[in-house]
Amino acid sequence: MNVGLIQTFILLFTIAFIIYLTAKLKVNAFLVLLLSALLYGLLSYFLTGTPPLLDVKKDDKVVQGVINLITGGFGSTLTSIGIVIILGTILGYFLEKSGAAIVMAESILKIVGKKNSPLAIGIAGYIVSIPVFCDSGFVILQALNRSLAQAAGISLAVMATSLSMGLYSTHCLVPPTPGPIAAAGNIGADLGLVIMLGLLASIPALLAGWFFSIKYGKKINIDPSAGMSFEELKKSFKKLPSPAMSFLPIVLPLILIALNSIASFPTNPFGTKLVKQILVFIGNPNIALLIGVFIASIMTGWKKEVFDGWVGEAIKTSAIILVITAAGGSLGSVLRASGVGNYLGNILAKLNIGLLLPFIIAAAIKTAQGSSTVSLITTSSILAPMLTSLGFVTTPQKALVVLAIGAGSMVVSHANDSYFWVVAKFSDMDVGQGYRLQTLGSLVTGIGALIGVLILSIFFM
Repeated sequence: MNVGLIQTFILLFTIAFIIYLTAKLKVNAFLVLLLSALLYGLLSYFLTGTPPLLDVKKDDKVVQGVINLITGGFGSTLTSIGIVIILGTILGYFLEKSGAAIVMAESILKIVGKKNSPLAIGIAGYIVSIPVFCDSGFVILQALNRSLAQAAGISLAVMATSLSMGLYSTHCLVPPTPGPIAAAGNIGADLGLVIMLGLLASIPALLAGWFFSIKYGKKINIDPSAGMSFEELKKSFKKLPSPAMSFLPIVLPLILIALNSIASFPTNPFGTKLVKQILVFIGNPNIALLIGVFIASIMTGWKKEVFDGWVGEAIKTSAIILVITAAGGSLGSVLRASGVGNYLGNILAKLNIGLLLPFIIAAAIKTAQGSSTVSLITTSSILAPMLTSLGFVTTPQKALVVLAIGAGSMVVSHANDSYFWVVAKFSDMDVGQGYRLQTLGSLVTGIGALIGVLILSIFFM
């Protein structure tokens, strides 16, 4: 039998293994991805002879064996994006704990107006979820959400769905949220370009979620009167930062990272000397996010609680994402060395479905096991070895692959997704209402994101 075909069957078996362990047995994704890398490597070696079990010397070159491929893929992934994920998580914690997220939401409300409360809360979620995890963002903004629903006389079903989908839009598409960062690292995409295109692609996603909420959510009446009021939530913070200081830790790093990408264009728009060097340096994602963390720390008052407690909590949270991401890198490393990527890439390229392929794979993995982050990491690890064969070779094309994966990782949020239960619990939804609002809404939002990606592909492919 053809070696590539055998490896394809092994890969399909490995994907089924990942889904079964994460979805059915609820095994931690880190262990699952690490075991999957080992399983694929061993089966591929015994059935096809590649990659080798141990390092071998061939034509004066060392061909890495399964063990070194796993450890090397793990380490190289941490090298490329480890600090970025940690700093992004710390930044999100600072914005959450300082009350900056609430200030940003309130500022958006003043611009959009109470009569457009569903859109306002959706936009608030869209911005807050760039650095803050979507489930944390929902908890932070749920009191404001209830207050707006009460004031406007709108069902909480409408407001909660709009907020949830707004948060989801950037959570899956825009770094420095860890999922898109990890996918960009696996694919080798330019982070600045992923941010710029992600912000554009997430707009149709936001609008699709908002439109779904106002048209479908109004059919379900949920009384918003229960729970803590927004004023009570605000009083729980001794002092809230100004709107300018609240937005600055997010906006400035994103601008710096984008300028880094622009300065690195082959046309050298900023020249080749000092200006370019400065922009490339401060726009490096590690430096840019460190600047964002420093600015955010000013709002916190430089207390011991901040640099010990909050930072410690953030590092613990990021550690989970780091090890899962690195384990995904191990799987990608073994797949790349086996050659299955080239074989599958050549076959799939003939189907000519382009960016639908990463979307479909990510959607299948997300729906099966529940985590958008795991879907982003796993799908990008699987696709990375196939990119050249699939024709995704330019910098913009790689960025669009990341975004197509992100769009797929929204589809769909249901009972195996922790975010589903956060939204349902804090919005007084029963399980049936959760499926009608959160699950259907995430399908619509994911398709909206895909449409955004496909529109961008007209200009960048």
